[in-house]
Amino acid sequence: MRYREMANSPPLLGGSSLLSLSLAAVLLAVLGVRIASAAGGEQPLAKIAIHDAVFALHENASVRAHPLVLGLEGEDTEWVVVDFESPAPAEDDWVAVFSPANFNSSTCPPIDPRQHAPFICSAPIKYKFANESSSDYTKTGNASLEFQLINQRADFSFALFSGGLSNPKLVAVSNIINFANPKAPLYPRLSQGKSWDEMTVTWTSGYNIDEVTPFVEWGVKGETQTRSPAGTLTFQQNSMCGPPARTVGWRDPGFIHTSFLKDLWPNAEYTYRLGHRLANNSYVWSKAYSFKSSPYPGQDSLQRVVIFGDMGKAERDGSNEYNNYQPGSLNTTDQLIKDLDNIDIVFHIGDITYANGYISQWDQFTSMIEPIASTVPYMIASGNHERDAPGTGSFYDTNDSGGECGVLAETMFYVPAENRAKFWYSTDYGMFRFCIANSEHDWREGSEQYKFIENCFATVDRQKQPWLIFAVHRVLGYSSLDYYYSLMGSFEEPMGRDSLQKLWQKYKVDMAFYGHVHNYERTCPIYQNQCVNLERSHYSGTVNGTIHVVVGGGGSQLSYFSDLQPIWSLYRDFDFGFVKLTAFNHSSLLFEYKKSRDGKVYDSFTISREYRDVLACVHDGCEPTTLAS
Repeated sequence: MRYREMANSPPLLGGSSLLSLSLAAVLLAVLGVRIASAAGGEQPLAKIAIHDAVFALHENASVRAHPLVLGLEGEDTEWVVVDFESPAPAEDDWVAVFSPANFNSSTCPPIDPRQHAPFICSAPIKYKFANESSSDYTKTGNASLEFQLINQRADFSFALFSGGLSNPKLVAVSNIINFANPKAPLYPRLSQGKSWDEMTVTWTSGYNIDEVTPFVEWGVKGETQTRSPAGTLTFQQNSMCGPPARTVGWRDPGFIHTSFLKDLWPNAEYTYRLGHRLANNSYVWSKAYSFKSSPYPGQDSLQRVVIFGDMGKAERDGSNEYNNYQPGSLNTTDQLIKDLDNIDIVFHIGDITYANGYISQWDQFTSMIEPIASTVPYMIASGNHERDAPGTGSFYDTNDSGGECGVLAETMFYVPAENRAKFWYSTDYGMFRFCIANSEHDWREGSEQYKFIENCFATVDRQKQPWLIFAVHRVLGYSSLDYYYSLMGSFEEPMGRDSLQKLWQKYKVDMAFYGHVHNYERTCPIYQNQCVNLERSHYSGTVNGTIHVVVGGGGSQLSYFSDLQPIWSLYRDFDFGFVKLTAFNHSSLLFEYKKSRDGKVYDSFTISREYRDVLACVHDGCEPTTLAS
């Protein structure tokens, strides 16, 4: 039975029996990967049967790439022209970019000698079809393509294949090109530290600690600069939990450095640059960057937050994108860059790159977001495409991560978690408290994470930080996504709402944000499947319930809604977009949903209230009282 047919059949849940709930949970767990795949498409590099490639080199075929040396003036990205010719051109010929440049069988790991060794055992980092730029290619056999390359710590070569992606035959290989300094420190990612006055800087380079001493030079703009040391991490192929990350998708990640900038003044503009001191006491420097430090917790000032999920990446040269794998990611990125002066912190709540085990894509993602992540804290949450791998302790036993099992996300980005492998954490930004959960680990009542979530809610001082936000990747609250609404009636993940709604209500959580479902949807303030406030655009006084927001339209292919719009669903949009929260003070907040294609506001509401409204008694959220005097 196809899942679409099952979703349109009568509901499986009759009442609230444990058996029915368990059955639904099993069905959703089993089918969830198919749903995610249908909504998110297939990773383009996974379409290449690279292990089946054969040599078919032809003396009359050629590939030439230029310029030979990139980044002569310190650039970390540059365009390359690839000219090629084939004596037998076909519509399904394609040109691949390999890095490192040597991609023949000599780079393959040892295999059983009884097995046929592959000619190529590593996937390219990107590709285009040969006829993309010239419709006459199949007639003339000559064409040119342009690729945008980023510095990824290794040299590059280009290969012409015939036979399409499923039956690749290597026809010709180009000359080798390289960046002037392939090891340069690049792509800084800022994150909040474990205290409000700490900023962390994470970056990638090709230098190990036996070659250099990494550090950050930083200080208040215009004042004396200081230096803070950086720790260095990396991981090996055997750290991956399965294919393709452990096989054709593997690529050396380089070295990931993190420095902790402490005792920051609130609201100050800082400048910084990444530094590596070599053994001969010479220095390698990045370009200069800047950021504004966080406000003091509870500070009454203008504070602006952007939240979205499921963005992924795309290539500005059009490579890999023939199937529109992440069609909206560049629009989202560009809108954030355009409005960066009006953004203080960003939350990307899961499904970060959709690399799905093709390690090269993480470099390309960090390059894409560098203008944002180098300027404001770029906080992430763990999603199924970062963490899930069979037999590795993830709550959902699928291989949505392509064998990455959380290693890439946990290493490439810093989060202020007590244990980065668990990936749940709290962070304060001025008048906001953010409780970031991890849907890929157990969140049910009694679990370690459940206790963290309650503690995060319980320990915030709402007089100083009135805006309490919960965020997690999967929809643990409300969504009218077609598949799930048909099965469950009101929410996506089984047991999510039942486990957490009493915490949201007890601690008067203002908003809960989710990704995973690739669209936008906002509910009324809701509790136990019922709207508890009839207002739509302006909430005044006690709100009475939590507003749930699906904001998974960051860039990946969109998800369809149910044909029926439940009464609690106030606004739905089948488009790419993101949410912006603006806290003007302790009493006034503006919520805006913006489309990625134009940056305009398509849904909004305001909250106006006083501290006593936060303290007010609500259903199942009342403090105990006594008649004693």
